[in-house]
Amino acid sequence: MTNNKTPTVLSPMIDAIASKILDKEPQIKLVVAALLAGGHVLLEDRPGLGKTTLAAALAQVFGMDYTRIQLTSDMMPSDVLGVSIYDAKEQTFSYHKGPIFTQFLLADELNRATPKTQSALLEAMAENQVSMDGKTYDLDSVFFVMATQNPMDDAGTYHLPHSQLDRFIISLSLGYPSQESERALYSPAYLKALGQPLKALADVEQLRHWQQQVNQVFASDEVLDYLQKLIAKTRHHPDIHHGLSPRAGLSLFKLAQALAFMSGRDFLIPEDVSLAFYPVCRHRLVSNQGFDAVKTMIHQMLEDTPFV
Repeated sequence: MTNNKTPTVLSPMIDAIASKILDKEPQIKLVVAALLAGGHVLLEDRPGLGKTTLAAALAQVFGMDYTRIQLTSDMMPSDVLGVSIYDAKEQTFSYHKGPIFTQFLLADELNRATPKTQSALLEAMAENQVSMDGKTYDLDSVFFVMATQNPMDDAGTYHLPHSQLDRFIISLSLGYPSQESERALYSPAYLKALGQPLKALADVEQLRHWQQQVNQVFASDEVLDYLQKLIAKTRHHPDIHHGLSPRAGLSLFKLAQALAFMSGRDFLIPEDVSLAFYPVCRHRLVSNQGFDAVKTMIHQMLEDTPFV
C-alpha cells in the first residue's frame, strides 16, 4: 500500500534545511533521497555557496552524529581512519579510531587530499568497514559521506579516481542563489537563524526504517525496461568514453526508489527514473568534449528515450 504519510513526515525536514539553504529545494530533495537510498553525495562548487551549511543542517534534522574533516595536501590516511599505537606496558597495539567512525562524515575539499588519502575512504564507503592491522572494524549501519570538491581548475587539487567517483550515488552543484534569495541572506532574521542549530525532526532508528522501506519500493518490468534503455544509451553513445557500470545502474535504481518513496508511493514511475538520471550520470560520464557537452548529452539521452 502506498505510504501517503511519508511526504508529510519528510516535508518539515526539507523545509527546515531550506530555511538555511535558500532557493535550493531541488538539490536538497536529491541529497535527502541519496541518504534514504543509502548512498553518498559529492558536491562540486566554488567556496562559499553553502555546502558545509547544507551538510550540518541535514545531519541536525535527521539526528545523526556529525563529523567534519578538512582535507589538505599533507593529510595522511591515518588522519581519517585512525592509527594503532603500541602500549609498552601491555606489549600490544591498540587501535585509536579516526573521525571516519561517525554516522555523517563531511569530507570537505576532498580533492585537495592526495590520492592515497582519498583512497582511504574507499573501503569505508563501499563496505561500511575499516581494515587496520589485519582486523576489520564495522562502521555504523547508517554511514553517510558527503564530500565536497573544488572545481578542477583551482590550484592544489587532485583528480578523484573513477573508482572513488563511482562510490558516490550522485553528484550535484548548488550554484549561486537567485537575486531575490541572496537579498534575503542579509536580513537580521536570516542571520540570526543561521547561527542556530536546527532541531532534530527524526532519529537514526527512524532513518533506518525509512531506508528499509525504500528498498521495498516496487518496479514493474516496464519501468525497469526504461531504466535499462537509458543505461544502454550511455554505453553506446559515440562521444562518451565509458557508459554506466552495473553498480552505477544500481545507483540509478536505488535513487529512483528513494524519490518514489519521498513522493508517497511504494512503486516506481518513469519520472522517478528520469529525475534520478542526471545526478547519477553527472560525475560518471566522461567525454573529450568537456563537462558542458556531457550535460547536454545526458539531457538528450532522456529526450531520445521515451517511456512506452
